[in-house]
Amino acid sequence: METPDRVDEQARADGLVEAQHKAEALFAEVEKRGLVAAGTGEREVSDRIRDLANEMFGTTRHWHKRIVRSGPNTLFPYKENPPDRVIGADDIAFADFGPIFEEYEADFGRTFVFGDDPAKHRLRDDLATVFAAGRSAFRADPHITGRELYAEVERLAAGAGWRLGGWHAGHLVGEFPHETIDGARVESYVTPENEHPVRRTDRAGRRCHWILEIHLVDEERGFGGFYEQLLDLA
Repeated sequence: METPDRVDEQARADGLVEAQHKAEALFAEVEKRGLVAAGTGEREVSDRIRDLANEMFGTTRHWHKRIVRSGPNTLFPYKENPPDRVIGADDIAFADFGPIFEEYEADFGRTFVFGDDPAKHRLRDDLATVFAAGRSAFRADPHITGRELYAEVERLAAGAGWRLGGWHAGHLVGEFPHETIDGARVESYVTPENEHPVRRTDRAGRRCHWILEIHLVDEERGFGGFYEQLLDLA
């Protein structure tokens, strides 16, 4: 018979996986309905996705700001707040949402390409490839640190011809509100300054769970893309 601690850990893991499944379903419906569309402002698209989450799941809360960015705005890291922009006919855009499902946080990002620009299509496709390779590196090394994982993701991005667009490549995730994500607490992020193992327990003795986020940019061409989801859980 499992101990209460193991049951609790399994419930947390199941809750996070179920939250991601709902986020995946949400974004599949976003694509099916064409909610991210050329000729539409970023803020309007964000509101459309918010309303769809409420329609599908009764979700009205998000643990971080809702992000939809297009064109040159896709170069900006999370903390920036570029002005609202209308998505162009030959554009690239991404959405980054953190909906809360049953008190568990999801964090999910995908990229959309309009038109036939081969570089934009390649970047969109490379996002998933770099994510998968980063996850493989995590799975291959039980002692991998945040610094080592960041370095591997950075290497993978460069090998594909891109640069990482942010100072980190992922972060802790959990119940709402999860353990404080503070810029001063580098151990909460996949970043060069984090020398702690990614596989560890938090201050409450619970297993840490992680989001891996891939923000690839091409500064010369003036665009980027984004892809994120759970790292350590299927």
